[in-house]
Amino acid sequence: MFQLSQLRCFVAVATELHFGRAAALLHMTQPPLTRQIQLLEHELGVQLLERSGGSVRLTLAGATFLREAEDILRRAQAATLAARRAMRADAGSVTLGFVPPAGFALLPRLLAAVSGTLPEVYLALREMQTDDQLEALGADRIDLAVVRPFTPRSYVESAVLLREPMVLAIPAGHALAGEGPVALSALAGQAFIEFSPAESRYLYELVAGRLRAEGIAPEVVQSLSHTHTILSLVDSGLGLALVPQSSMRLRFEGVSFRALADGAELHAELHLAWRRGGRNSLAAEVRGAILAGFD
Repeated sequence: MFQLSQLRCFVAVATELHFGRAAALLHMTQPPLTRQIQLLEHELGVQLLERSGGSVRLTLAGATFLREAEDILRRAQAATLAARRAMRADAGSVTLGFVPPAGFALLPRLLAAVSGTLPEVYLALREMQTDDQLEALGADRIDLAVVRPFTPRSYVESAVLLREPMVLAIPAGHALAGEGPVALSALAGQAFIEFSPAESRYLYELVAGRLRAEGIAPEVVQSLSHTHTILSLVDSGLGLALVPQSSMRLRFEGVSFRALADGAELHAELHLAWRRGGRNSLAAEVRGAILAGFD
């Protein structure tokens, strides 16, 4: 079985795409770093990195494994911190799942609400998609969840934390990038980058359903899961996109944001969810602090 030290070496090389820089980052020399990568590839039975002269590239297997390796390292760090906190008699730990877009604006506000009321409580954060969080709530792997609206589950209760408008992201040089709100009808025939119907179902249905209802048919050029990836393509001039307002914090230089014109409002929601009848009294206190902070 591979070791965490091997994962750290792989993530460093995969991030830097350079063995020398990765070795410096890890405060080690290059030969043992190379050996750790070789041992990891041998253990997995796949090639993770392609080396050609001085360049390094991720293979398809390497790119896939990178996401999992980063998640394992995050979980290991969170488990270590939680264990250290648990040694203090006056401290407790609550595990909070959250969808990635919550990190743009909601998560810092949520953490402030908890730390201001319950300063000795440690929140162990888990970045997960909505369906994964609901499954984890049911299995008691997490205590609370920040999710997109979901199909009701008998074992889950929830409350709205944030309701924010969708805004139009436009390449800076585009004709629609001028001042003032933009009507939804202006999207007809425009190159459009949508949220994935499989992995970002809520945002996809929110936008696509409204466009269908209005009889507006943009030209969909890509379907993607993550807001930052969508905005990177808008930044490159590939097309327009409708994204939650909080994603404006990502600050792509080549992207202009415009509100939708009156009568065309779209709003995305984030909810706090918890297991119905849960027995974790500390999680209930944290839940109360969060909901009070978002009144």
